[in-house]
Amino acid sequence: MTALSETPAEPALGRHPAQRRVLAVLTASQVLGGIGVATGVAISALAAATLSGSETIGGLAQTSAVTGAAVMAIPMARAAARHGRRAALTLAYGSGTLGAVIAMVAATLDSWPLLLAGLFLFGGGAAGGLAARYAATDLARPTHAARDLSVVVWATTIGSIAGPNLAQPADDLGRTLGLSEWAGPYALAAAAYGLAMLGVFALLRPDPLQNAGPKTTTRRSNGWQALRATPRARLAVAAIVVSHMVMVSVMTMTPVHLNHGHASLTVVGIVISLHIAGMYALSPVAGWLADRHGRIPALLVGMALLASAAALATVSAPHHVTRLTIALVLLGLGWSFGLVAGSALLTESVPPAQRPAVQGISDLMMNGGGALGGLAAGAIVTVFSYGTLSAIAVLLVLPMTAALVLTWLRRPPGA
Repeated sequence: MTALSETPAEPALGRHPAQRRVLAVLTASQVLGGIGVATGVAISALAAATLSGSETIGGLAQTSAVTGAAVMAIPMARAAARHGRRAALTLAYGSGTLGAVIAMVAATLDSWPLLLAGLFLFGGGAAGGLAARYAATDLARPTHAARDLSVVVWATTIGSIAGPNLAQPADDLGRTLGLSEWAGPYALAAAAYGLAMLGVFALLRPDPLQNAGPKTTTRRSNGWQALRATPRARLAVAAIVVSHMVMVSVMTMTPVHLNHGHASLTVVGIVISLHIAGMYALSPVAGWLADRHGRIPALLVGMALLASAAALATVSAPHHVTRLTIALVLLGLGWSFGLVAGSALLTESVPPAQRPAVQGISDLMMNGGGALGGLAAGAIVTVFSYGTLSAIAVLLVLPMTAALVLTWLRRPPGA
């Protein structure tokens, strides 16, 4: 295949000749990665609780995976800066594959500490799925960056819906083949992550980041320096973190709230599935709005959706299934707008040479905020109530909204 650097430069407003291939490879990897992530989310808490005999240990399963995703963001950013997106995504999906294999072994050995260790590495696959959205912007036209990014986010819908539904057949097949309980789903996740890793390594050529512009630099301080020097980049990171923290905290405790109303597992599953659909299925709409009307207006729409979702959850009793379903769908939509528009704003706010480092910091803080939100949510609901948690979520959104409004009002004339 002809290297991209040997290809004539594209017209200023034309589509880069390699962008269609890049989006196709990233989309396919997102489908596979989504299967891996969603399969793990569907069973990990139950697997950890079963192996340990403790619901507290079960709760640590998701925390371990989210923490692993946060930690993986920095080495991924450094790999991207030095060697390009292909190396970074291969590293992430390789970590997810290894983590799934370790989790499968842990299930066989009936070892919950080994399972938590495996899930820490397993989180690297989720970090890869998040980082793939930035790879979609490297060769994108500025007027289509958010839309190209949103296509990759949208592809996660397929894997996220398929993964939980494949967990039970994978477990049944695993037991038929003589594997222990839970080993089959982790084998499926390992296969999905492994295929994503091989696909990115073999097909993401030429590398979009290495051929997008100036060579990046690997100094560790560059990302933090860029954030300190660029108010709009800080605003973008703050919007992404707030969106993720609010979404994770409310979403995590909604099944518990529904359970207090004696909702069946089927009902809980439907509510969470619709929430996931809200997160990913309409992301192209968020991308179109961000490109057509601007990043800040799209972020304001996201904040309004998040605040509406949390406010509706505040006044929803455990038996208000319809009301909670609407709240969770709005919550997913708000997250989608925050992620897509915030990521586009962050990417365009810093020089190309500093983007991988800043993007890595953004994902580190995003996943860290999600882990903190999940832990805090459990404590708040235990001590106070689900309504209190939702009210606090509204309070988190309000200052972020005010900052976005002030930025919009202070924009230069004609911007």
